[in-house]
Amino acid sequence: MERFAIVGFGCAGYHALAQIRENGCAAHIDVYSDTDMPPYNPMLTTYYVAGRLPYEGLFPFGTLEEIRKKYQADFITQVRVKQILAKEKIIITEDGKEQKYDKILVSTGATAFVPGSFATLKDANCMRTVEDAKSLREKLEKKDYKDAVVVGASMVGIKVAELLYHRGIHVTLADMAPHIFALAAYPKVSEIIEKRLADIGIDMAFGQAITKADEHTDEEGNVTGYTVYLGDGSKIETDLLILNIGTRAATGILNPEEVTIERGIIVNEKMETSVPGIYAAGDCCQGNNLQSGQTMIIGLWANAGVQGRVAGNNISGKSAQTDGNILHNITHFLDMDFIGLGDNRLTGEVYEYVNPGKGFYLQAVIDNGRPVGFNILDNYGISGVLKAHLIRILRGEPCRFTPEQKGQLLHFGIEEYFIEYLEAAL
Repeated sequence: MERFAIVGFGCAGYHALAQIRENGCAAHIDVYSDTDMPPYNPMLTTYYVAGRLPYEGLFPFGTLEEIRKKYQADFITQVRVKQILAKEKIIITEDGKEQKYDKILVSTGATAFVPGSFATLKDANCMRTVEDAKSLREKLEKKDYKDAVVVGASMVGIKVAELLYHRGIHVTLADMAPHIFALAAYPKVSEIIEKRLADIGIDMAFGQAITKADEHTDEEGNVTGYTVYLGDGSKIETDLLILNIGTRAATGILNPEEVTIERGIIVNEKMETSVPGIYAAGDCCQGNNLQSGQTMIIGLWANAGVQGRVAGNNISGKSAQTDGNILHNITHFLDMDFIGLGDNRLTGEVYEYVNPGKGFYLQAVIDNGRPVGFNILDNYGISGVLKAHLIRILRGEPCRFTPEQKGQLLHFGIEEYFIEYLEAAL
């Protein structure tokens, strides 16, 4: 009987396991995880901290026991994998045990990035894992904070700012980038969002480095606050510091002299690495960006699921592939919806559509008659149509809206002249 291993059990690992079993493959499967928790969605952690989601709601696929029974796998939990000898297909754990496999999937995800200038802080929070969420929730329940600095104006950062704002805490959102959502929003859209945040009392410190932070303690060693230093020489005094600076692919268990690794593990359309029999999926790997044709990490929950399914198919002997994905972000915060579709670094003619009656704003960027990206404020109903349309164009498929798509765009407030205009541009 063949023996497979899945190292790291998040969204990608779960979908790979499910696909292997759904294909009727009876191979022995070991699943390695350094926690005893089932897969969870990191984007749900802020909802749990805010009290809008019960603890069990963090785990969309059920408990480990339920998953084990359903898919018949052996779970090796609370054990760290020290090293994978890729060419030999051997996994070595930190307790010194070794096991050889026929095929291995690496789905170790990504970890929160903490710069060296913050590494000595013992009580600052990140927001990536369930443990991060539990820690922040416990702090907020034990103490009334007046001020907080959230470092990182990302999709996670704004959700953290939102939950703190709703608790009556004054929030400063800080980032080296010149504006909010720097990897997804166009400048004008960023300006609109930033004005809305300023209007409700959220301060922003963008466009300069956060050079360091000092942690203040009382006589008993308890942390009482922080001084955060900015690149322009100014400083912010705060009670609470939360770091959402970014993530780094968790690739350390592989030897880059064996497996090709850049920012993440390089994979092909079948999720195969440079070593036969070693696969990778999820936030630890670089898949294809449909717009650029380059490999890059597209750290999205849905993308990890697709990659996991493709890997599971190929591991179990059923050929499958994915041609990649586009950059896209959808988030709801502080009574706003923001959707970014496509690479916001790509330029072209800018077209705007405003519907005051429906209360939303759309910005489209068209290059040589082809859309390269959309930003949408306060209208999630059109996002699926525009995303599907953009992907079809990139795949060279028919690029006019279907009657059903037109109907949905009209229903959610896009007037027919603008729909026809977009089609003419295409």
